[in-house]
Amino acid sequence: QVQLVESGGGLVQAGGSLRLSCAASGRTFSRYVMGWFRQAPGKEREFVATRNWSGSRTYYADSVKGRFTISRDNAKNTVYLQMNSLKPEDTAVYYCAASSNIGLIDREYDYWGQGTQVTVSS
Repeated sequence: QVQLVESGGGLVQAGGSLRLSCAASGRTFSRYVMGWFRQAPGKEREFVATRNWSGSRTYYADSVKGRFTISRDNAKNTVYLQMNSLKPEDTAVYYCAASSNIGLIDREYDYWGQGTQVTVSS
């Protein structure tokens, strides 16, 4: 059992920045692959970014490349998503997730956070 608790969502203007945090507990965190997904109203949940424990493998959705950065502090059992140059189309509920292997689809992840709302105004 792994519990993930997200924070850092909010309302920002287009062009602004936010940093999301996800703290893990319940099992050892160091070897888990961590990912971020998002779901906008009326749309399916989509992949955003993922990073393995060492940072040797990192992937981003095309829609966020160059703007978002995933990072992690293994000592603090926390993963982050730094979001810069935010656009209205980034508005969604953002979820963090944990997997035993690198993956780009939600079915590959075993544990999920509760989600945090990000709203970008124009």
